[in-house]
Amino acid sequence: MQAIPFDPLDYPHPSRRTVVYARNGMTCAGNPTAASVGLQVLLKGGNAVDAAVAMAAVMPLAEPTGNGLGSDAFVMVWKDGKLYGLNGSGPSPKSASIEALRAKGCEKIPAYGVLASDVPGAVGAWAAVHERFGQLQFADVLAPAIEYAENGFPVSPTVADLWGRAVKLYSGMRSDAQFEPWFTHFAPQNRAPEPGEIFRSSDIAATLKRIAETKGEAFYRGEIAEKIAAFFAAHGGLLTADDLASWRPEWVEPLSVNYRGYDVWEMPPNGHGITVLMALKTLSGMQLGAPLTETMHQQIEAMKLAMSDTAEHVTEPSAMRVTTDELLSDEYAAKRRALIGEQALLPKAGDPRGSSTVYFCTADRDGMMVSFIQSNYRGFGSGIVIPGTGISMNDRMENFRFDPAHANCLEGGKRPYHTIIPGFLSKEGKAVGPFGIMGGFMQPQAHVQVVENLIDWHLNPQQALDSPRWQWIGGKKIDIEADVPPAEVLKLIRRGHEVTVKADLTAMGRGQMILRAPDGTLCGATEKRSDGQIMSY
Repeated sequence: MQAIPFDPLDYPHPSRRTVVYARNGMTCAGNPTAASVGLQVLLKGGNAVDAAVAMAAVMPLAEPTGNGLGSDAFVMVWKDGKLYGLNGSGPSPKSASIEALRAKGCEKIPAYGVLASDVPGAVGAWAAVHERFGQLQFADVLAPAIEYAENGFPVSPTVADLWGRAVKLYSGMRSDAQFEPWFTHFAPQNRAPEPGEIFRSSDIAATLKRIAETKGEAFYRGEIAEKIAAFFAAHGGLLTADDLASWRPEWVEPLSVNYRGYDVWEMPPNGHGITVLMALKTLSGMQLGAPLTETMHQQIEAMKLAMSDTAEHVTEPSAMRVTTDELLSDEYAAKRRALIGEQALLPKAGDPRGSSTVYFCTADRDGMMVSFIQSNYRGFGSGIVIPGTGISMNDRMENFRFDPAHANCLEGGKRPYHTIIPGFLSKEGKAVGPFGIMGGFMQPQAHVQVVENLIDWHLNPQQALDSPRWQWIGGKKIDIEADVPPAEVLKLIRRGHEVTVKADLTAMGRGQMILRAPDGTLCGATEKRSDGQIMSY
C-alpha cells in the first residue's frame, strides 16, 4: 500500500500528527518510553523481535494502566515471507468452576480481586518469541526496562490521567487487605503521579532481573511463582504454583481473509480477532461509498452481527461448537449480509454450521515485522499486586460466562474468550505491515474501521488511525466521537441507531501501525488518542 499525500481540503477531519518515514528500522508505541526502548535495542544490533520484547518488558512500568507483569500477550511475527502467531493467554486455575465461585459467595465472576485472575501468559510469551526469533541475548533485551525501573522515567499525560482514575476506583476497595499492595506499589502517597513526574520501581526491576536471568522460568517454576501462589492462597484465591508451572504458550497459525486484494490477518480463537474477519467478509460483498452515513450504517450492522456471533461461539478452541471455517465461510457471510437493511437491527447470534491494553509494533531493516499486544484487561487489572514483585495481575477470568450451558462457560484449566488482537496486512505474499488498536471490545471494531480507511478510502496510516470512530455497545446503542459531523449523527439516529456522542477519546481505542512500501521504506503512525511515539532510523 502506498501512502498518499495528506490534503486537509480533501479530508474533513485532519490528523494532528503526520506519518513518519524511515529506511532501516521503526518502533511504534502508545508510550514514548516504550518506543525509545525499542529503538535502543535496534541500534544495538537487535532485530524486530528483540525490540518488541524489550518494549513488552518496559510496558508494565511505563504504562501500568493497561498492562502488567501479570498480563497476557498475543504476538504475530513476519519473517521470510511467513506470518507466525503466538498465543500467550493463560487458562483459568484448574480448580476454578462456577460451583467453586458460588461456594465462595459469588453470583458472577468478580471483576477485581484474587478470584478474577487466570495464569498470566505475557512473560512466557516474551521468552518463547525471543527463543525462536531473537538475535541478542535475552538479558540484553530486558536491560533497558530494568534500567528505567531502577532509575525512573517521566509519566506521560494520558497514563497519568488513567492512573488517577484507578486510584479513585481502588480507594473504594481499600478496606479489603488483598488490595493494599496495589497502593503500596502504585500509589504510595495515596495519589497517582502527575504528568512528567518520575516513577520508579525497585520491585519491578528485581522481578525483571530474575526473568532475564532465568528466561522466564522463575516466573512460572521458581521463586516468583512461589510468591504469586502464596499470596493467592493467603487471600482465598484459586491460582496455584501448579497452575503456573504447567502452562506453556502456544504457537498457532493466524487466520486471514482477502479484503479487496489485501490479506487481513488475525489470531485464531480463543481471541476474537475472527470478529474482524467475519465483519470484513460481510462488508466485502457490499458497495461502500458516499454518503458517509450509508457506509457507517453498513459497518455498524456488519460489526454487530459479527460480535454477536463471536460472543456466542468463541472460547477455548477445544470447547467451541462451531469451526473457524464455518464462521468464515462465504455462505455464512452471505446469510449475515442479507440481514442488513435500511434500519438498525437488534443482532442475534447465528448458527454457521451447515477497558485497557497496550499495543506496539516494530520493523527492522531485514524485513522482519512484529505485531504485539499485551493486557491485564481492565486497566491495572484485578487490583492484585504481588508484594515485593511489582506484578499486577490480570482480571481475564471475567471474560468467561457464568452459565454452565454456554460454550465459554467457566471451567478449570480453560482459556476464556479473549479481547486482545494484534493485526497484520499482506498483499500477494508480501508484508504490508502490523497494526493494532487497544481497547477491550472496541478492538475488532477499530480494526475494521482502520482497515477500511486504508483500503477503501486510501487514507495514509496517520489519517486512518485518527479518523473519527464509532463503537457498538449493545442492542442498537452506538457511541460516536464528537468530531463526526452532527448532520451525519442525526442521519444515523433516523435509521434507528441510539447514538451517544462521546468526548472521551480514550474510549475509542489507541493504536499504532507500520507499513512497508515495495521499495522497503517504512511508514509509521501512532494516533491522537494516545501519548504515542514513533522512533526510527
